[in-house]
Amino acid sequence: MLYRMPSLDIADRRVLDEIDVLRDQLRHAVQQAPMKWTQDLRKALTASAIAASNTIEGYRVDAKDVADLMDGERDAVDASEENKAETLAYQQAMTYIQSLHDVPDFRYSKELLNALHWMLQGHHHPQRLAGQWRRTAIRITAPGDELATDYEGPDAERLPDLMGELVDWLNDGDLEAHVLVRAAMAHLNLVKIHPWSDGNGRMSRSLQTLVIARGGVLAPEFSSIEEWLGMPGNTWEYYKVLREVGGPVYSPERETGPWVRFNLLACHQQTQRVQRRVERSNDCWVQLMDAASSFGITERQITALHEVAMAGRVRRSRYEKAEVLNTQQATRDLQALTKAGLLTAVGQTKGRHYIAGPRFPEQVLATARRPHTITDPYAS
Repeated sequence: MLYRMPSLDIADRRVLDEIDVLRDQLRHAVQQAPMKWTQDLRKALTASAIAASNTIEGYRVDAKDVADLMDGERDAVDASEENKAETLAYQQAMTYIQSLHDVPDFRYSKELLNALHWMLQGHHHPQRLAGQWRRTAIRITAPGDELATDYEGPDAERLPDLMGELVDWLNDGDLEAHVLVRAAMAHLNLVKIHPWSDGNGRMSRSLQTLVIARGGVLAPEFSSIEEWLGMPGNTWEYYKVLREVGGPVYSPERETGPWVRFNLLACHQQTQRVQRRVERSNDCWVQLMDAASSFGITERQITALHEVAMAGRVRRSRYEKAEVLNTQQATRDLQALTKAGLLTAVGQTKGRHYIAGPRFPEQVLATARRPHTITDPYAS
């Protein structure tokens, strides 16, 4: 037996309608935006999701460093080897999830979930089983007190049947329900079944992203709520609602409305945040295009300046890949921007990156830092 879909009240349905409108607006905005910077934005959002989800589990790598790791800049990132390994493993799983969003004959299966788990946790095998159901009992400790039990998962003997039931539901259950509600329930059921010895939280959040992305409204990079969940206050609420709804042991008869409501709040507010980011990014691009002639820069160099405005820095390797240049061309462009005072080089050799120089347009930097207000849809 799985945790069941709740009945939605008037407020839930109103919030769902608002999310649909916001997501449609965001999809339109992304489609109209210049391809170059939307590719950068997709990578930045993926990096933020990976950084946030790993942070929830205690692995801390800044989103900008995650983006560098995604570009192959392992030696340039100042993080422990353990944190780098966890980041790259999550990137591997996330990349595969993103590739599945439009597969025409897609089906969920136990094999798919175990394969995703291997991508995420295979570097720990065989010390910790990866890609296989756990073979022992599982006990989750309370935050800050390792002796206090927060949750006990179902017995290992039940896992094949429970996971079979979950896979069947993912393929054929409650298909008339809104995709965001189904995704939230997929997350809840997987994390409460807790089928693996480690990595269950990240797998559950990844599954939620996949279910949403399969809904087809937005690309996976724009669909994840992991960045929102990784914010400190939100992470605390996330654990709190999982405890309250899930119960101290596997209890699928419990009311799941508060969990779905929490996830709808997350979807609404994360979509607001991404929408504001798209607006800022587009405005920065337009302002840099307007300033290009006065600074004597090419359109491809705008890509580097845009990355600095939005992310705070750019590396030669990132610029090289974005503009499909060879190393010499990318180096010459960045040196020219540095000589013009638009960029400032920081660090040496592999660790070198570029930040805004003394002549970088202040208006663009102000636009990139433009504050926004995020509303609570349930407070309306």
